[in-house]
Amino acid sequence: MRAVVQRIHDASVVVEGEVVGSSGRGFLVYLGVQVGDTSDDARFLSEKIKFLRVFPDDAKPMNRDITDVGGSLLVVSAFTVAGDARRGRRPSFDKTASPTVAEPLYEEFCTMLTDAGLTVARGRFGEMMEVHSNNDGPICILLDSKKAF
Repeated sequence: MRAVVQRIHDASVVVEGEVVGSSGRGFLVYLGVQVGDTSDDARFLSEKIKFLRVFPDDAKPMNRDITDVGGSLLVVSAFTVAGDARRGRRPSFDKTASPTVAEPLYEEFCTMLTDAGLTVARGRFGEMMEVHSNNDGPICILLDSKKAF
């Protein structure tokens, strides 16, 4: 399971002209589920994101986590995060999980964050979405539950 985590001032997701999810200060997370991912991968990433220290305090520009700042999250399913563009000019999506596998893991990931006390808004799985974000920094962190990078 892979995630692109962006520190944001605010973000929203629009589907067919309707805002379906939005967040204030916190994270915009693009989540990609890969073949072979399990609940353990979702747990690893949800805990990593909850405790990711990328918010400023008086001492350092990246010293506080999302709970320290009372932040929230907008989580968007994005199969392209699991794509592989190392060869050729067109990314391969051979290792992306099928929607029947990916959707329950996406939902479980979001639930884990909610159960950890965080406010979580969501995109709409499998839909074409317009994602609007006001990035803060910009701070963008790549995470992989298999620690591939």
